[in-house]
Amino acid sequence: MSAYPGFLFLILSIGSAACGEKSAPAHSASVQSAGQPPAPSSLPPGESYLAVPGGRIWYKVSGGGSGTPVILLHGGPGYSSFYLKPFEALGDDRTVVRYDQLGGGKSDRITDTTLFTIDHFVRELNSLRAHLGYPKIHLLGHSWGTILALEYYRVHPEHVASLTLASAALDIPAWERNARRLVGTLSDSAQRAIRTREAQRRFDAPDYQAALGEFYGKYVWRHPVQADLDSLMSTVNEAIYNYMQGPSEFTITGTLKRYDGAPMLKDITVPTLYTVGEFDEADPPTIKRFAKMTPGAQVIVFPGAAHLTPWDARDESIRTVRTFLRAADSGSGKP
Repeated sequence: MSAYPGFLFLILSIGSAACGEKSAPAHSASVQSAGQPPAPSSLPPGESYLAVPGGRIWYKVSGGGSGTPVILLHGGPGYSSFYLKPFEALGDDRTVVRYDQLGGGKSDRITDTTLFTIDHFVRELNSLRAHLGYPKIHLLGHSWGTILALEYYRVHPEHVASLTLASAALDIPAWERNARRLVGTLSDSAQRAIRTREAQRRFDAPDYQAALGEFYGKYVWRHPVQADLDSLMSTVNEAIYNYMQGPSEFTITGTLKRYDGAPMLKDITVPTLYTVGEFDEADPPTIKRFAKMTPGAQVIVFPGAAHLTPWDARDESIRTVRTFLRAADSGSGKP
C-alpha cells in the first residue's frame, strides 16, 4: 500500500491544534451526550468527543452567527477532516462543525469491518447532529463525503438545508473508468509499473508507489504544502480505505466498487452546489452530468485545481461556498 494511499471521496482540513486552530464559542464545547464521560481536559476549547457505536468520534465546533450550521464531511473513507480546515472561514456568519469519522484522524481507531459501511457512517453523522441540537444543517461533503451527504439526505431529508458536493464520487463505476483513462496519461514507465504490479498484486512495490505519486501530483493535489500533506497522511486508517475502496484511486476492489447514487439525484429538493477542479480525478464532465440530473443545481469548476480543491483553490472554494450557503439561507438558492 502506498505511503500516500488514495484520496478517493475525500468530502477533505489543513490544520490541527498545533497549527493554531481557531477556538469555538465556549458553549460549543460544553455539550455532552448523556452518560458520556467528559472529554479529556487537554482538548482545546471547541473540541470534544462523542461516543458512537464502536468508539468515539472527535469533533470541533467553531464560528457563529445566525446562519444555519454547516457540517463538513471528509473523504477517504478512512481519512480525516484535516484538509477541510479552510472551510472554518465560513464561521464568520454560521457555526461550522468539523469532525473525523470513526476510524480516522483524532477519532478512535477501529478494525471491526461490520462498521465499515455507509449505514454506519450515516448513523454516526445523525448522532452528531442530534447531539449538537441542530434541527437543520447544511452538509458540505468532499469526495467519499459526497456519498455520505447524499445517503444522509436520502434517510433524513427533513434535517438537510442544502448540499454542497465537492469533487463528487457518486458513481463509482464511472469514477473507475475515468481514473483508468487518466492512468493512460501517465509516463510509459508508470503505466508499465501499474499493469505489472496490479497483475502481481504487489501494491507496495517501489515502482508502483512512484506511479501513484505521479498520478496524485497530476490529479489529486497540485501544489500541497509538504507539512500539511505529511500531517494529513499520518492520520489515515488504511484498513477502512482498503476495505471500502481498494489499493489506489484507480484500482477499486472494495465494497463501494458498484456504488451508484446518481439515480437519487432527481429526487433532491434542497439547494445543491457541485464544485470540481479543472484537473480533478472526479472529472469535470462527470460532475456536470450530476448537476444536470439534480433539480436546480449549480456547478463551479476551479481553474488549475486538482481533487483537493480546499488546498488547490482555497480562496475560491471558500468564497463560492459562502455565497451559496447565504443564498440557501435566504431562500434564493432553492431549485
